[in-house]
Amino acid sequence: MATTKAKYNIKAVSQMLGIQPGTLRAWERRYQMIRPSRNEAGHRLYTDNHIKILKWLMEKVNKGFTISQAVSLLESNEEVVSESDNFESASQLEKIGDDLLNGLLSFEENEAQRHLDHAFSLFTPETVAIDIIGPLLVRVGDLWEENKITSAHEHFASQFIRSRIGMMLISIPSDRMLPKALLVCGPNERHELGLLIFALFLKRKGYDVIYLGQSIAGGDIDIIIDEIDPTYMFMSCTLKKNMSITVKLAESLQQQYPELNIGLGGYAYDRLSEIDKKLIHPFIVGNSKKDWEAWLNKR
Repeated sequence: MATTKAKYNIKAVSQMLGIQPGTLRAWERRYQMIRPSRNEAGHRLYTDNHIKILKWLMEKVNKGFTISQAVSLLESNEEVVSESDNFESASQLEKIGDDLLNGLLSFEENEAQRHLDHAFSLFTPETVAIDIIGPLLVRVGDLWEENKITSAHEHFASQFIRSRIGMMLISIPSDRMLPKALLVCGPNERHELGLLIFALFLKRKGYDVIYLGQSIAGGDIDIIIDEIDPTYMFMSCTLKKNMSITVKLAESLQQQYPELNIGLGGYAYDRLSEIDKKLIHPFIVGNSKKDWEAWLNKR
């Protein structure tokens, strides 16, 4: 697995690509498109895949793109890596997900931390959130529903993941000049991890994210919308019993704020039949990065 073995120090990468070490550090800190691992001395180590991503970014910058534009393009471009790289990355993502899940279900926080840090050293935060953490949360939920794990296992895993994504979300700077996106769980909803992953996706895209998390008191949402005047509002629903009231709230808010782009997502909507999905189709954001991109591009 040549693409995932960390072996180049920052000096070597600087010489290979013609990028100053300070520039590399600044790009990693601000845009977090890659996160190299560290050796025992604390020095950065880059993989072949990191080199490929940086080369691609440099090509775009040399053609006149700003680095922020190049990073944004990178996140929606699937031509940066070859099919063999995609296959290898998918295998690596699956293995890390398995290892992370085993650590969490064994209540081994340090072990889970190590596997997650390893994931961040190989892939972008967005990839880790969507392709490792997202599927892991579904697996944890399924295991709990099937009585294969206890509520203690589910709570430990959820709290660990929530804490890490929350820190990532805070660390990404917001641009107040860009569209505002208000994110909150639907009425009576307390499961917010899927919404957190979507918040990370939006913030990485450059949106000014106002994240409220769990369901707020009835009537308060109107006050918040009037106060911050968002361009987008997203509500998450995990439990099927809360879906109807969430849809009704979305329809009511759409009538009250016709210019507001309202999106609905979450596990509850994934379980709907195709016929039921069509009834609320304009609101359905989807459950993958491709779906999210398509929904946003139509607005």
